[in-house]
Amino acid sequence: MSIENKVAIVAGGSRDIGRAVAETLARKGARVAFTWCNSETDGADTLKAIQAAGGAAISVRADTTKQRDVDNLLEQTRSEFDDSIDILVNVTGGLVARKPLLEMSEEFFEGVMKLNVTSAFLTAKAVVPRMGKGASIINFSSQAGRDGGGPGAIAYGTSKGALMTFTRGLAKELGPAGIRVNCVCPGMISTAFHDRFTRDEVRANVAGATPLRREGLAREVADLVAYLASPESSFITGASLDINGGLYFS
Repeated sequence: MSIENKVAIVAGGSRDIGRAVAETLARKGARVAFTWCNSETDGADTLKAIQAAGGAAISVRADTTKQRDVDNLLEQTRSEFDDSIDILVNVTGGLVARKPLLEMSEEFFEGVMKLNVTSAFLTAKAVVPRMGKGASIINFSSQAGRDGGGPGAIAYGTSKGALMTFTRGLAKELGPAGIRVNCVCPGMISTAFHDRFTRDEVRANVAGATPLRREGLAREVADLVAYLASPESSFITGASLDINGGLYFS
């Protein structure tokens, strides 16, 4: 897939799926600026892995729910690589905690929406003026955006559903400029996310109910992202693509 020498930003690219995305894009020849927020070690480890494989990357500390951090990310990307940006991948997000409706504060709900939706809005708004024809934006939703999520995931599922709608609207708006916008919706992927939020017996049950009889791998999601970032997917825009081993058909 021809993304060699393209400039890519991966927001939330220092661990799990985000790290796999940053490493995959770099391995395929893109020059990658990826962000980390809470763990400098994760950022350093991802950068080291990319550089050891011969890739070009920079690691930027950024909370992409904050405008000043997004502006700094864009400035560092420009300084290191180029003024134009070809690929934006919005991986930043999270469940934060499992809370049923009656235990959920307004601040908690708004915080989850800010983490998952506002971050994508801010990065897209900053990056789009630097994109040209053939550029690609890939947002991250979730199977939870399709089916509402598991117990205590109302806020998370709502935010991920909003990202699919954001993707569709942005695809219509940017299509005439030749910029494509798509979304990936992972199901049960073997990551630290589920290590933290999903009980082992639940994971085993989900894997057993999945037609492929296993959890997905971060690199499999990254390969889908790389395809959507490449010219090989040039007539796909506004789509929310499921990657869940057949557990849920949308």
